[in-house]
Parts: sequence; C-alpha cells; structure tokens
Amino acid sequence: MSGRTFTPEFKRECAELVLDHEYSIAQACKATDVGPTVMRRWVKQLRQERNGDSTAPGMMISPSAVPLTPDQLRIRQLEERIQRLERDKEILKKATALLMSDSIKP
Repeated sequence: MSGRTFTPEFKRECAELVLDHEYSIAQACKATDVGPTVMRRWVKQLRQERNGDSTAPGMMISPSAVPLTPDQLRIRQLEERIQRLERDKEILKKATALLMSDSIKP
C-alpha cells in the first residue's frame, strides 16, 4: 500500500464515509482499501477543516497536507498569494531604497 498517491477528492470522500455516512474507521478502510492510520488522518483533517480548527494549537494540520475542502484549498491559495506579494513588496522597497541612495550621491 505504500507509495500510492490519492487525490484530495478521494481523501475527502473516504473521510466523509466516517463523518457523514456513519462508517467505522475499519469499515471505511475495507471499503476503500486504505490503511487505518491514513484514514484517521484524513478524518481528523476533514473534521478540522469543517470546524475551522485547522490552525488551533495542538490541532495543526500539516502545512504540507493538501486541503480537502474547496474552502480550505482557496484559503491556502490566497495565503500563498499573500506571501508572494509580500516578498515582491520587500524587493521593491529595497530596490527603491537602492535607487534613491544612488541618486542622492554627488
């Protein structure tokens, strides 16, 4: 089972079996052919995303985890965009300061 990759949609659907359709972890694992450890992780992540607890202390979803819900995916994309814009802004500030210091020299 190791080395397999799963789409966020598949992960969400697996977790929904437990959260929405009252499957046990074991039943969901058997139905989807995934291990119990990974199933628990997906269930925990989906529960946190639905509750908005993805950044609560002690409940942190791994930063490398792909968001399962469309809302969390959009939030992740917007956060990445903000970080990129902040970096660009810092570069522009430094470039402006450098240009200003060059123009002031006699």
